[in-house]
Order: sequence, then structure tokens, then C-alpha cells
Amino acid sequence: MKKVLPGRVEIIAVGSELLGPDFLDTNSLYLSARLNELGWEVAFKTIVGDQENDLRLRLREALRRTDLVFVMGGLGPTSDDITTRVVARTVRRKLVLDKDTLKALETRLRRRQIPLSAANRKQAYVVKGAEVIPNKNGTAPGQWLTVGRRLLILLPGPPHELKLMCEENVWPVLTKKRRGFLVRGILKTTGLAESMVETLISDLYPRRDDLNVTVLASPGQIEVHLTAFSAVSPLLAERKLRRLKSRLARRIRDYVFSQTGESLEEVVGGLLRKSNKTLAVAESCSGGLIGHRLTNVPGSSAYFREGVIAYSNAAKIDLLFVSSELIETHGAVSLQTAKAMAHGVRRRARADFGLSVTGIAGPSGGTSDKPVGLVFIALAWRGGTEVQKNLFPGTRDRIKIQSAQKALDILRRHLLLEVRTAKKRKKP
Repeated sequence: MKKVLPGRVEIIAVGSELLGPDFLDTNSLYLSARLNELGWEVAFKTIVGDQENDLRLRLREALRRTDLVFVMGGLGPTSDDITTRVVARTVRRKLVLDKDTLKALETRLRRRQIPLSAANRKQAYVVKGAEVIPNKNGTAPGQWLTVGRRLLILLPGPPHELKLMCEENVWPVLTKKRRGFLVRGILKTTGLAESMVETLISDLYPRRDDLNVTVLASPGQIEVHLTAFSAVSPLLAERKLRRLKSRLARRIRDYVFSQTGESLEEVVGGLLRKSNKTLAVAESCSGGLIGHRLTNVPGSSAYFREGVIAYSNAAKIDLLFVSSELIETHGAVSLQTAKAMAHGVRRRARADFGLSVTGIAGPSGGTSDKPVGLVFIALAWRGGTEVQKNLFPGTRDRIKIQSAQKALDILRRHLLLEVRTAKKRKKP
């Protein structure tokens, strides 16, 4: 079992609204990113409603198992804002009136011509022994407490208040208290299932407590997330990360399309730009998703010529020069039609490559011979064509996503093959 590294953090978001379907906790994403930069590892994230016993339970557990605890929300003037009171009871301290906070609160409300109410006055009470974190964008101050060897930081929930307080008051202090240096890396892969990635790299998983590997799956893409920790320097942490990433990348080989976080469409765009090649796309079941992804990349006009959403048979015939006889003989969802669509869009746009997709995204329309999820993808270039038959699982959306991902990867692999072939020809 790995040792628990120092510098572990728990983030607690307070608010019953965060437990429903309408509100998301985005603050914890910001906190996690900045904490990682400062060498702190976020070990737990918790959302708790506006119930005193529930919050007290989570606070006790957090103070027992982590070094630093952030509590966000519940510092406002209303009766369901219970954070300060519950924290005081949990750490067995009194609430005391902070005169400077009260004065700042009175001044802020006076400028807005709002009288100081008992509800507002409540916000000027802080846990005894806490250091107040001023709030320039709101009425609820933050608080910084030392509880034994633990640090407890209370912050308001509104993001524009929380972020300014952290940038001006929290991060400068935590930088001085850093326990080490934590760096992150990523390998993005496509063409493999999660279980296949696990089989390939499981024996390379580090048993050291300063390195960690996590595999995350999404439709058509598996990501391998890496972390490396050093108590000495960021350079040492980076060195550890590079060695681990290199070993994993060699094992996964060409299924890795990015080691620095780029999307597949960014990688494909970069390869097209470097080779000075152009692309046109013909889409049926993917409904324009490939073109959308490609044109989301800034500068894509340098290599993306045209996209055609040929959803009907008539569109395939009129726009892509697919013969009606071919469709009647083989069907719109067929290897032959996909090939004709790729050549047709390439001819139409006068592009170096034509990429096409035709299939059955469902949920209806499938047959025993051509089930839902059957997708043909074709890539055409001068003098050649590649066509692949696929059977993608899942819902309509997932089939469309996987179709676009596979099409882009077919083009990526072809471009890489062209580069390698050209290098071999140059060798004496």
C-alpha cells in the first residue's frame, strides 16, 4: 500500500442547492487547479446540504484525514447560512464580533443605501482565534483557522468573491506553506477500449507513493492521467513525470495521439498544416460533427476546404456525385457508398483528402444485416482509398461521437504514415 503524502486537501462545498440538478460546484475546479500548482494534493471533495449535523460530521472527518480543509459557502446573512456557527461548534470555540469586519460591512451597505440589519450583523461574527480574510466583492468575510496541526479556510460561495480572496490572500500564504511540488501529465489515446489500455500498461503502474496513474474513459477516447510529486523541486517532479510518461507512451504506441493535452482535431489540423494538405468532409450520420470539431480549431481555414452534410440519398447523389445505381444496389450505408462519398467530396472541393461517414445512428432504422451502430468511414486521396467498417455501441449521441472520433483518427494515422514514408525515402 502506498504511503499518504503530506499536503492533502479536502474541499467541502456547502449548500443544499448544489445537491439538486440545477447548480454545479465550479469553485472546486478552480481551487483544485491552483492547489495542484502549489504542490497540494486534493484528496477529497464533498458537497453537503444546509443541515448542521451533516456539516459537522463532514468537518470532523475532514480535520481528521487531511492537512488543509476548504469550506465554501454558507457564510451569508440568511438562516440557512450555517457554516460559521457549525465550524465554531465543531472546533469548540466561541463566535466573537470582529469590529473591523463590522465597520467594513456598515460602510459597504451605507454606500448602497442599505441599512445594517441583524442578518447582516451576523456576518461580522467570526470563530475565536480566526484570521479574517477581507471580501472586496461581497459582505461575507473569509476566515483562516489553525486547528491543531490542521488549517481550515472558510470562503464565500459566489465565485467572483472566492477567486479574488484566494488570489490576494490565500495563495500567497499557501505558497510559503507548500509541502512539495505536484505536476500533472496526460496521454490521450483513441482506438482502444479502457480494458485494453489497462491490459497494456497495468504492469507499469508505479508502486511508489510519489507517482500515480489514473485511466479515464469517454466515447472513442481513453485518457491516462499522471501525477508526480517531489518534496525537493519542480524540476525533479517533472523529471519523474517524463520518465513515467515515456514508458507508458512506448507501450501504447500509435494509439496515443497527444501527450500535451491537444484534442484529436488539433493534432489532425497540425499534421495537415505541416504537410501543406487540404481536407473536405462528407457526413451523413455524424451530422456535421466532424466539420464542427475541425473548424473549432483556430486557423483551420488553412487546410479545411469544405464540409457537406449529405443526409438524404438525394443529397449524396446531387452534391457528392454518388450514382443512384450504387445506392440502389448496396444501400446508403455501405462500403461502396462511403468510398464514393469520400471521392465525391474530394472532387467537389478540389482537396487533397476527402473524408466521409455514413451509418445508422439509431435508435431506429437498424436491421439484422445492418444494425444500429453500423458505420462506414472512408478516406480518399489521389490514387487511393481506405474504408473501414465499424459497429459502435451506445446511444445515438455516442455513436455520432465515436464516428467522428474514428474518422479523425483514420486521417491522423494516414498523415503519420505519409510522414514516415517520406523520411524513409530521404534516407540514403
